Amino acid sequence: MEKKLGELGELIELALSDNDTSIEQEIAHELESLNLKVEAMETKLLFHGEYDSRDAILAIHAGAGGTEAQDWAQMLMRMYLRWVEQKYFKAEVLEVMPGEEAGIKSALIEVRGEDAFGLLKSEHGVHRLVRLSPFN
Repeated sequence: MEKKLGELGELIELALSDNDTSIEQEIAHELESLNLKVEAMETKLLFHGEYDSRDAILAIHAGAGGTEAQDWAQMLMRMYLRWVEQKYFKAEVLEVMPGEEAGIKSALIEVRGEDAFGLLKSEHGVHRLVRLSPFN
C-alpha cells in the first residue's frame, strides 16, 4: 500500500506539472481503490479477538421498573432485530418471557453472521430510560 501511495503521489505531481486533466479519472479511481483497502484493514484490526468472528447470543433483561422496564426491553429487542436485518445477519429468537401487562421480562436471541460477536461484544451494561412527567 505504501508503494501504491508513492506511485499515486508521483502521478499527481506529473498531472500538476503538465496541467494534464486526462489523468484525473485514473487518480480518482486509484484513490478510491486505496481508500477501500485501508477501510478493510481498519475493520480487520477492530476484530482481532479470539471470538470476534463468531456468532453471538444476545440477552435482554427488563430488570427493575415494572411495566415501563418491560416495555423498554421490548423496544430494545425490536431495535436489535432490525439492526441484525440491516447487517444481513440471521437472528433466531431462542426464548422470550412476556411481561404481565406489556413488553417482555427477558429475551435470548442468537445472532449468526461474520463478526457478529465482535460487533455486539461492546453492547453490555444497563440501559436506562427516564421519562419526565409533563406535570413537573
